[in-house]
Amino acid sequence: MTRKIIVSACLTLLCACNMKENVLLTESSLPYGAPQFDKIADSDYMPAFKQAIATGKNEIDQIAANPEAPTFENTIAALAYAGSGFEKVAEIFYNILEADYSDELQQIAEELTPLENEYSTYITQNEKLFERIRAVYDMRDSLTLDPDQRKLLIDTYKSFQRSGAELGPEDKKTLSQYNEKLSLLSLEFGRNALASTNAFTMHLTDTADVSGLPGFVLDMAAQAAAEKGLEGWVFDLSAPSYSSFMKYSDKRGLREKMYRAYNRRAFEDDYDNTEVIRQLVDLRYSKASLLGYDNYAQYQTEERMVETPENVWDFLSRLGGPALPVARQQVAQVLEFARKNGFDDAEIMPWDFSYWAEKLRACEYDLSDEALKPYFQLENCIDAIFSLAGRLYGISFKRIDLPVYHPDVQVYDVTDADGSHLALFYVDFFPRASKRSGAWMTSFREQKIQNGVEQRPIVSLVTNFTKPTADAPSLITHDEFTTLLHEFGHSLHGILAKGRYPGQTGTSVDHDFVELPSQIMENWAYEKEFLQSFARHYQTGEALPDTLIDRIIAAKNFLSAYYHMRQLQYGTIDMAWHTLTSLPEQSVIDFEHNAIRPIQYMPIVEGTLSSTSFSHIFSGGYAAGYYSYKWAEVLAADAFSLFQEKGIFDAETAAKFRHLLEQGGTVEASQLYYDFRGHSPEPEALLRQLDIIGVALPFCTKVPISTEN
Repeated sequence: MTRKIIVSACLTLLCACNMKENVLLTESSLPYGAPQFDKIADSDYMPAFKQAIATGKNEIDQIAANPEAPTFENTIAALAYAGSGFEKVAEIFYNILEADYSDELQQIAEELTPLENEYSTYITQNEKLFERIRAVYDMRDSLTLDPDQRKLLIDTYKSFQRSGAELGPEDKKTLSQYNEKLSLLSLEFGRNALASTNAFTMHLTDTADVSGLPGFVLDMAAQAAAEKGLEGWVFDLSAPSYSSFMKYSDKRGLREKMYRAYNRRAFEDDYDNTEVIRQLVDLRYSKASLLGYDNYAQYQTEERMVETPENVWDFLSRLGGPALPVARQQVAQVLEFARKNGFDDAEIMPWDFSYWAEKLRACEYDLSDEALKPYFQLENCIDAIFSLAGRLYGISFKRIDLPVYHPDVQVYDVTDADGSHLALFYVDFFPRASKRSGAWMTSFREQKIQNGVEQRPIVSLVTNFTKPTADAPSLITHDEFTTLLHEFGHSLHGILAKGRYPGQTGTSVDHDFVELPSQIMENWAYEKEFLQSFARHYQTGEALPDTLIDRIIAAKNFLSAYYHMRQLQYGTIDMAWHTLTSLPEQSVIDFEHNAIRPIQYMPIVEGTLSSTSFSHIFSGGYAAGYYSYKWAEVLAADAFSLFQEKGIFDAETAAKFRHLLEQGGTVEASQLYYDFRGHSPEPEALLRQLDIIGVALPFCTKVPISTEN
């Protein structure tokens, strides 16, 4: 997933008064203008924001009061380039807030929210400025504009419309109040979700309680315990710890405890998000209604490839209709396998599924994370992905020494085939209490050309992979390797950006198009030739055997309908919340359960839910947009078929896809895709790739298991 800081602002100029220069606003002395993390203190942020806002308003005033007739250059382009000061500070601040959170930064974020909202309102509801924008927009057909300029003009006009530029004074004031409250509530939601996640740990000291857990999981848990000054093993709700425990632990009661803790985050505890959700949903509807939309989803989808909420529902239905019965079959398949191996309950519960699914996978394909992990040393995986980018796009990565915001972070200089600098690339791999869960790509600076000078991007990739231990380097699962490829795809979108205007480059594309570059990269995780090029046992140096590679490929679509439907459930929850026109009388938990009941394929566990920790849609920018992961999977399935047809390293196909990546938002997403592929894809392309259409289910019957299951 990408994290975009979208802020309207202005060029940063030092005040005429003798103010102390702020490290966040001055020109960096580091190579390529890298952030001076070694000099930035928390106390620098608020003065920098206030200074940038003050000079920003002056810049906006100059555009709005320009005595010359409005033109594309003196109005639209001038506005596009405005904002570098505020944007520079915001991109650093908000990214650090997610990757290295502190109470001090959270307090700054809350203090900043009303200032940021007032500043945004100053721009988007500036009547004189909008008059100039509308004047240029009205004569657009008579202007000689390049395609990217015409798109910028149209997008700018629509953006102001959607920000309330045509509302009356009282409605503008109300909208501003809505926006400020929404920003504060999103911050509160994210803070609660992180705090609730960090609040739970499970400390085990009895060896019987860790039955079934492989060595790499025990090493990770022992290190977590040692860091807390404890004996034994500590498990928490971070992705590596939680998912490993649920997959391997023989102790059903402990799996249930972990499951309930994970699926009750920020619910009926000290960090309860239920009222935050109700306020967010209510305010989002009120905002959309004020702007003339039927619901918030209609407001959100208007500027996306999908266009309408009705199209989203239709899309989810087309993907879910064929998959739901297959998912239910797959659950029954796992249950039958479990029963043949000692499980005696009438139905399989969610805390059982990962455990028995892993047993079935091992039986069916003779494949396990424990067997694969030694071949996926993180450093080797990174080198392999860099080599893949070099083979496809001719680019190179070289480790360099620059100040970073945390000791875990590494920096690379990215260069093109001709040796020219393309980007700085920061990577931050390991979990910590100050980092939110998950994996994401973001930017500390985006690409643009201003006054004939190009500013190349500064891109960051953040994950939560297993730390190295005293006995082993960081070893990742094949699933985590796939995640790494996914986020690297986003990173390439930023690294290869090639445009003129801010807001049109890199990942600044339609929300349901932005996941295509990441989804397509996942396919190489299942390509034999690529895996053979790097996967080596970290101790022996032995290459990953062809037999294991064949099993990885064969198991690619193992229980694919189940996992596919899980994503569609998330998309359904998202759309259910954001197509509301009034708050439901039901509780948050009952509303969620009723929303997913028609597409349920596992028992609903009373007292558990996703909404209160669903940061993607309540604090992460994916409101009424979670469907876009599946939308992009459809695009990626169809797009990768061209690589399969021509060759997975085919230079001509790679060059065409690089062109797509370079264009960013300078061209409509649907046109970009059509130019690459030559046709528009259908949802069935994904269903075929996942073997949901037309493929029989495999089945393994018996595997020796001695366990409390």
